[in-house]
Amino acid sequence: MAIMPKRVKFRKSQRGKMRGNATQGNRVSFGEYGLQSLEHAWINAKVIEAGRVACSHYLHGSGRVFIRIFPSKSVSGKPLEVRMGTGKGEPEYWAAIVKPGTIMFEVAGVDEVTAKRTLARVAHKMPVACRFVSRRHTAGV
Repeated sequence: MAIMPKRVKFRKSQRGKMRGNATQGNRVSFGEYGLQSLEHAWINAKVIEAGRVACSHYLHGSGRVFIRIFPSKSVSGKPLEVRMGTGKGEPEYWAAIVKPGTIMFEVAGVDEVTAKRTLARVAHKMPVACRFVSRRHTAGV
């Protein structure tokens, strides 16, 4: 089942603007390797679930997967062949807002080759261009 919020303050949200780079969630924090977005997009909850399934299936229970994006935006739509007016449509699906630089998935507990292959499979499911990144270790810590 696709992930969605348990409760929201407002059922329908406005579209908003897709501009700027990610200032939060742009570093590998939980795992050792990550999948970083290079474009703006709304990523459907079903696509996130497909990426999770592909990642966990390839790892065979070894390592750990961290999903860093959550579909908190409701996207509404009107049915086909409905006349103009009569208000905003009902929520159709939930989406995560992704900006360039956002880390979408992270993997820990596996070597770099396995992580690259795993996240490449996830990247094929995503509707945006992605790249493989690794954690930056600070010297002396």
